[in-house]
Amino acid sequence: MSLSLDDVKRIANLARIEVGEHEAHTALTQLTGIFSLIQQMQAVDTSAITPMSHAQNVMQRLRPDVVTETDQRELFQSVAPQVEAALYLVPKVIE
Repeated sequence: MSLSLDDVKRIANLARIEVGEHEAHTALTQLTGIFSLIQQMQAVDTSAITPMSHAQNVMQRLRPDVVTETDQRELFQSVAPQVEAALYLVPKVIE
């Protein structure tokens, strides 16, 4: 895919970015290089490669699924300004 200087200026305008003539030429050069790299990467045959979930062969360490804290709901609700049916009541902020 090739871009023109007008394409760069139009994209900058759509993004509400003010670019000068020199900045537009610099951006065009950089974007052309990026698109060239993408074309090179797409040309590589990856059909025989198995997809991986991670770049390195690592396993996530998992902890046992056990309760480590005690239930303190009654304590927390005892200091709350207003509680009803085990729910915290807050002032209405939307009319």
